[in-house]
Amino acid sequence: MSTDPAKQERMRSIVSTLLYVEGAIVLSLGIWMGVMGITHEDREIEPLMGVLGFTVLGGFGLIACGRAFAQKKNWGRAPAVLANLIVLGVVRYQFDGGFFIGAVPLLLLSIPILYLAISIVPEGKKK
Repeated sequence: MSTDPAKQERMRSIVSTLLYVEGAIVLSLGIWMGVMGITHEDREIEPLMGVLGFTVLGGFGLIACGRAFAQKKNWGRAPAVLANLIVLGVVRYQFDGGFFIGAVPLLLLSIPILYLAISIVPEGKKK
């Protein structure tokens, strides 16, 4: 891992932006699920509310992690890594279900986010 300050700053900027984009995608998927759940004939409100709740928490959580990286805070790393490991599981489920338009963007975002989030040296830990 490089401790070059300029490279670290670039990596922070990239991972922050990717987390913002990923959070927006998760929120968009939640909106889509909400619309589909309301307009579908067989409505099941309780499961729909659970899905919507998780997408709101997940989307805003990813945005908060992106903000933490942008502000050089260390607390955003672990939730970003955990969330993106979960995203990989969701991506597999979406691929199995044939929902490629949702799976591919999330896959293309989660892999670089995982790499960058793990590679960035936390402030105060540089040698």
